[in-house]
Amino acid sequence: MSKGSKKYTPYKGKATTGDGSVRAKKYLGQHFLTDENVAQKIADSISYSGYKNVLEIGPGMGVLTKYLIKKDTNLHVIEIDPESVIYLHENFPELHGKVHQQDFLKYDFKGVFNGEPFAIIGNFPYNISTQIVFKTLENRTEIPEFSGMFQKEVAQRIAAPHGNKTYGILSVLTQAFYEVSYLFTVPTEVFNPPPKVEGGVIRLKRKQDFTLPCDEALFFRVVKAAFMHRRKTLRNSLKSFQLPDDLKEDPIFDQRPEQLSTEQFIDLTLKIQQHAISTK
Repeated sequence: MSKGSKKYTPYKGKATTGDGSVRAKKYLGQHFLTDENVAQKIADSISYSGYKNVLEIGPGMGVLTKYLIKKDTNLHVIEIDPESVIYLHENFPELHGKVHQQDFLKYDFKGVFNGEPFAIIGNFPYNISTQIVFKTLENRTEIPEFSGMFQKEVAQRIAAPHGNKTYGILSVLTQAFYEVSYLFTVPTEVFNPPPKVEGGVIRLKRKQDFTLPCDEALFFRVVKAAFMHRRKTLRNSLKSFQLPDDLKEDPIFDQRPEQLSTEQFIDLTLKIQQHAISTK
């Protein structure tokens, strides 16, 4: 995906390479998966339970799409690359009217499923995968399940438990609303062209109660501010909140951000929130 996406218009012509395949484009971060077993495992990684709609991001030449079509779902795909859109129309007539030539990061997909819940799945371009997660979190009320391939390091970061050196903002915010599972690692040689790093597939299943007992906007602010200076204690990294000395004496402020679980970050936010209310 890239900037400058345009609204889908009916395609004309054929895919442009001699063998009918799509050229991988570096500026879009395209690395096409070629391993059918991996594609099947990703397609099988979500439950397809409690919803009927599925949105695949970045289908490319449809190596994952063909397994998703076999599921009893209402499948839509979103793809920014015009050549891939042409290829999908030529090879997947089942997707007529369900191929959206758009930039997922800019696309308002609320109208696609008319407000009904849907799952997200895909082999995500590594260069925008973190942004895909943040957009998922923004739309979590509609997205009960999510599965896809990331750069291995990013996948491990999202799934990391507290106390882990890779645990950070993305870990805390994602785990606040979803149960995260790291499923498996994907080697570089099963892509064309091969990327420089391995892939990692993770699954997010939205928690049964995914509302927070604290102010959500404040929670996001606290987490982001804490990890801006991850080597400092919370007493120092949260100075901008201008907390009173008696509150800062709480033992939680002696810890560094990676030492706090998601639940402890929620508790921390509640403490800060209650102080703000009491001083109004």
